[in-house]
Amino acid sequence: MRDNILSAVLTFSLMAGGSAAIGTELFRGTHETVQVATLPAVTVIGHRQAAVAEVTLPMVTVTGCGHPATEVAVETSDVEQRVE
Repeated sequence: MRDNILSAVLTFSLMAGGSAAIGTELFRGTHETVQVATLPAVTVIGHRQAAVAEVTLPMVTVTGCGHPATEVAVETSDVEQRVE
């Protein structure tokens, strides 16, 4: 019960505060001028590391028993053999 009341009060407070903030911004007559600094163009030069041609992964040992009827999936580009 208290949660519902607190939730309603919080919602009302947020809506009232938002309305007050928007109203004061709309009815304020003059806007302050902001100074803008323009910086010269910057050229970024970076060097990419050479691509790694071979990746060595640690050895993985699988222990356990597999289902004897398990088939191995093979990647193919043939549309006829794909299963979706």
